[in-house]
Amino acid sequence: MKLVFDRQSERAEMLTTLANTAADRREDLIAEYRQRSEAAFAPETLRNYRMVIRLFRQWCEEREYSAVPPIDPRILAQWVDEMGGKLAANSIETRLWAIAELHRSHFLPSPTRHRLVDLALKGVKRKYGAHVRQAPPLTKREVVQAIERLGNSRRHIRDKALLWIATDSWCRASEISAFKVQDLIRQDDDSSLLYVRRSKTDQFGEGAYAFLSGRGTRAVLDWIELAKLQLDEPLLMKSQAGGKRIPLHTTTISNIIKRCTGRRDVSAHSTRVGGVHDAFKLGCDLSSIMVAGRWTSPEMPARYGRRIRASQSAAADVSRAFEAEAAAINTSKHAGERV
Repeated sequence: MKLVFDRQSERAEMLTTLANTAADRREDLIAEYRQRSEAAFAPETLRNYRMVIRLFRQWCEEREYSAVPPIDPRILAQWVDEMGGKLAANSIETRLWAIAELHRSHFLPSPTRHRLVDLALKGVKRKYGAHVRQAPPLTKREVVQAIERLGNSRRHIRDKALLWIATDSWCRASEISAFKVQDLIRQDDDSSLLYVRRSKTDQFGEGAYAFLSGRGTRAVLDWIELAKLQLDEPLLMKSQAGGKRIPLHTTTISNIIKRCTGRRDVSAHSTRVGGVHDAFKLGCDLSSIMVAGRWTSPEMPARYGRRIRASQSAAADVSRAFEAEAAAINTSKHAGERV
């Protein structure tokens, strides 16, 4: 007889066993979970988790609710209601993840799975929408124009290297910040590859590669030579001579891109979105775009390209065909009138 693994039953059995565990033993398990989570989660994830828990506790204190697990699902549903219209739906879901993790850390069932909480979230999405704010696109043409406006100062040479890496590789700010000199891999055609050691979608460091053009490679090599960087040093750092050789912070990377392009609305992620826009305009297929941006699913690049895809749709093609036909008729008509 074939046994079927039932995750829900297995989890319920585990929680029942833990509920009957002696208090001191339970505290040991909770402490061990906390210790292991420090090693299992990325630092940014841990910071966000702690921020959400702190904000939730403050919210509970103001209303004289208990923030100690297990938390009443009705309290969570009210919390979701009050976040509606103030936070994006995906931000609310992230905060609910933190509450679920808080319960997992205490080996308790998560109230975020309760139907009342689920309905509250659906209600917020229905009332305020589930639109995900997208970074404004920054196309390669705009970035190259910004690069061409830069001079030859030490800071500008560093900025040129950063801008080429951002527009060529489609890397996230965290990936750009993490590059070391040894991650630059030269190729025979003067282009290079950048070794991405780990990323948002590769927390365990399987590694991936990003492209860097010939012009980008020359700009990066100019910076390496000027700054006299060693193989194990960060590829991008402060431009001041003699300064600390530490990686640029992700916020600094975005600020440099804003300064060089003269656009306050963009961020380091804008070159990633702009790269997808450029690719769709050239007719690149979704699978090649996923490879370029190292996406594991088509959801995000397809979302980035929605605006471009709309102007490449069948409706757009039909409209352009009719406009071309109308223009041809008008041209023929005017030619006849002149005769």
